[in-house]
Amino acid sequence: MHPVLSRAKQLLVDVPRHGKLAYCLLRDERVPAAPKAVLLGVLVLIVSPIDLPAWVPLMGELDMLALGVLAVSTFIEACPEDVRREHEAALKAGASTFDHDFHDALAAARAGGGRFFNRIRRRVWRRDPYQSVSEG
Repeated sequence: MHPVLSRAKQLLVDVPRHGKLAYCLLRDERVPAAPKAVLLGVLVLIVSPIDLPAWVPLMGELDMLALGVLAVSTFIEACPEDVRREHEAALKAGASTFDHDFHDALAAARAGGGRFFNRIRRRVWRRDPYQSVSEG
């Protein structure tokens, strides 16, 4: 495989793993506040409307992606080694903070979505006892 394609493949695999690890480390109280503040500052810069012009070579389209990858990698390296290893092991075991929060959010979305679709189904079949403002 071409070295550039190999690096791109490795990057595509590492980005989600590093994102999950960064999420877990952000939620951990043992990680110092300074690296957290720097990472959050970079993330705010990424979502802000401030952007380098697209005509700047190599920085136009991929600047925010590269900045995000660099910020997350630097944040992970700045965290205490033992805390980082603990979260990496929890991620491999599927018992991390990210996994718990993701499953909780998914369960809430399913419950809310189920109520929403039941409400629509009842309204379509005219079994809904509640009238909307436009029907009233």
